[in-house]
Parts: sequence; C-alpha cells; structure tokens
Amino acid sequence: MTNWRWWLCSLLFVATTVNYLDRQVLSLTYEEFIKPEFHWTDANYGTITSFFSIFYAICCLFAGKFVDWMGTKKGYLIAIGVWSAGACLHAACGWATAHLTGMESVAAMRAVEAGSKAALAISTTSVYLFLLCRGILALGEAGNFPAAIKVTAEYFPKKDRAFATSIFNAGASVGALAAPLLIPPLAVKFGWEWAFIIIGGLGFLWMFFWAFMYDKPEKSKKVNEAELEYIHQDDAAEAAEKAAIAEQKAIPMMQCFKYKQTWAFITGKFFTDGVWWFFLFWAPSYFSNQFQAPATSGLGQGLIFTLYAIVTVVSIFGGYLPKIFVEKKGMNPYAGRMLAMLIFAFFPIAALFAQPLGVNFNTPWWPAILIGLAGAGHQAWSANLFSTIGDMFPKSTIATVTGIGAMAGGVGSMIIQKVAGNLFTHAEEAGAAFRFLGFEGKPAGYFIMFCFCGVAYLIAWSIMKALVPKYKPIEV
Repeated sequence: MTNWRWWLCSLLFVATTVNYLDRQVLSLTYEEFIKPEFHWTDANYGTITSFFSIFYAICCLFAGKFVDWMGTKKGYLIAIGVWSAGACLHAACGWATAHLTGMESVAAMRAVEAGSKAALAISTTSVYLFLLCRGILALGEAGNFPAAIKVTAEYFPKKDRAFATSIFNAGASVGALAAPLLIPPLAVKFGWEWAFIIIGGLGFLWMFFWAFMYDKPEKSKKVNEAELEYIHQDDAAEAAEKAAIAEQKAIPMMQCFKYKQTWAFITGKFFTDGVWWFFLFWAPSYFSNQFQAPATSGLGQGLIFTLYAIVTVVSIFGGYLPKIFVEKKGMNPYAGRMLAMLIFAFFPIAALFAQPLGVNFNTPWWPAILIGLAGAGHQAWSANLFSTIGDMFPKSTIATVTGIGAMAGGVGSMIIQKVAGNLFTHAEEAGAAFRFLGFEGKPAGYFIMFCFCGVAYLIAWSIMKALVPKYKPIEV
C-alpha cells in the first residue's frame, strides 16, 4: 500500500506552521522596528491587533463554506495565496506611508519629532495601511483549518483522522516556537520589511508543492488501489451516518440563542480567547519593556521559545484528563470535561505571579515560565471547550454553534487587545501617578492585564456551570 496520504499530511503541517509564522512577524518586529519608525503608541498597536482578532473571527464564519464551494485544491490555494500576499504587503507600508505623507524617505519619517503634527500624520496613515494588510492576512488565514480538516476527511479513515489532525495542528506550536528564532534575526540582518517578505514568501513556495501533489484520492496517480481501499473503508458507515444526520432537524442560528447551552459556550469563548491572543501579541513587547530583553537579543528569543515550549509540552495532556475521569471514575463525558476544565482554569492563575516574581527576583525567566503555564492551561481548556458542543448539540447544529462561539471569542479578543493598548499608553504617559498593587507606570498596566488573564477562566467556568449545571443535551 502506498502512503501518499501522509505526504499530504506533512504539507498540511507546513501550511499551519507558516500560518502561525506569518501571524507573529508583527509582534516580533513591533517594539524595536515598527514602533519607532511610525511613531506608534501601544494604543495604535492595540487597535491593529484588536481588528485582526475580530476580522479573523468573522472570516472564520464563512471560510468553511468557501472551501466547500471552491473545492479543496483551489480553495486551499486561494486561502494561502491571499494570506501570503497580505503578509508580504506589510513590507510596503513604510514606502506607502512616506509617499502619502510627503516624506522624502523612511529614514526621514523616523527622524520626525515625536508628538509633532507630522508624527501624528505618519502614525495615523501607517495604522490604516497596516489595518488593510492585517485584514488581507486574516481573510486568507481563516481558510487554513477548514481546508486542512477537509483534506484529512478526504484522505484518512475515521480511525486515523484524529492522529492526522494532531500532526498538522502541531504546526501551530512549531510556528510559535520557530518565530522568535527566525523573525528577529531576519529583521536585524535585512530590515523588518524583508522579515515580512521572506516569511510571507514561504506560502507561495508551499503553493507550488500543493498544486502538483494534491488531487482527490480517486484521481491521484500516487495512490494505488490498496491505499484507496484503506482510505474509503468507512464509506458505507459514513453514508448511513450522513443519512441519519440529514434526518435530524437542524436548529436555525437565531434559535440557538434560546438555549442556555449556547450561552455557556459563548461565555467560555468570550472570556478566554482574548487571553491567548493577548499573550501571543504582547509577550515580546512585555519582555522588551519590562526586562530590556528585545526580541532581537538572544535572551528575548530564548524567553519566547521557552514560553511556547511549555505551552506545547504541557497542553498535550489536555485531552487525556477527561478520558481518565470518564473511563476510570465512571463520569458522563460532560461532567468529566467540566471537571477537567475546572482544573485547567487554575493554570492561568500562574500569570498573577509573573510580574511580582519577575520584578522581585529581577529575572524575566519566571514570567516566561508562568505565562507558558497559563498558555498551556488555555490550550487544554480550549480543546475541552470545543468538545462540549458535541456533548450538548445534535450533529446537524455543531458547525453553527462553533461559528457563534468563534465570533464571541473574536469580540472578546478585540476588547482585550484594545483595552490593553490604551491601558499601556495611558500608564506610560502617567508614569508614577498610575499605581496598582505596588506597581506604577507601565508595569502597573501589565499587572492589571495579568490579573484579568489569571481569573478569566474561573469566571467563565462559574458562569458556564451556573447556566448548565449538569449534562442536558438538546433534543429537537
């Protein structure tokens, strides 16, 4: 039997890795390159990250339908082509800003006096240009996971799909780990513009391989009869299952809001998705400002790498805990999942101690480790949160509720990003006049955000438990 399906799975892994690399170029070049060049404040950066969060969530609602409509091959090519173009276009923002504001060069923009009308014009113009580029990036990136999941359904029998999904999904962790090792050195050696172009260009290289390697199993010259038979071993059972699902009455989207189960899922996503995005977008800036460990330094790269290494290793066990509760303790799946989520909700409390330990011991390693534990808690929490949909809703409605939750998570993330940016700018300007629990100025702003991130999951879990105290599936 041939094994062409695993070659395609490796392509999905690479695409997901590139997806996360492209997403992180901005956060790893913001503090040292983009902020001084365009005279940005943290409020400007918060506006851009908040827009990306909400626009990405909106695009996710339609990405799956688009891939189904275009077909797997064309849909995936268009998605990665769009996001790679968006990633590369960031590099033109400096030239475009200089041209639109009448500056002779990018160097002239950097030399403008801070706080002047010219600096305000530069920052305002560049923010709008970056918003456009981030919108294109979000539009394309939204298609990655729907397309990758569709490929696994086409090329793998049911028993292998979870494993194949875990392989390509690991690209998110690998991308997060590789980003601090690749992006800052590129920005230092070639300029921040080339960091966007080189990382964004990886997507175009991927498209070349995808165009020649992918075809439907029945048409692929690389798949022999034995592998094709293996791939389609579930066809009869799946046909029967689809017939059963078709007989189920799907719940209209607006009617979903009548159920407490929907609001429980909305709550879980709204309060917690933004925490993950906050750590993803602001951690490099935090280490640079608080501990003078910029992303271009070996220390800064080591801190970000350590953070995501902890996330990757610890979160692997997130899916096993509810299984233990169900199989060993005899709990029903929903109760086991909620108990596991309660345990994981305590992990982010570690973020509460990041700032005090980092400052008192004068080391950034404690924050890196503790934020890593908080991020691992999020990933484990998120995996179980998605599974609660299948516990409560009929299969015909799972996609609808997932989309509603993604939108809620995007709104929550947008709010957190915007609040963080404005808070950091205000705290920095106020200086010693801004105080919070022993910290002053910008460190006080960071501590406020860490406090929210630390308790957000327990708040979400408490509301979810109050809305749905016990296992209660919806019957249509």
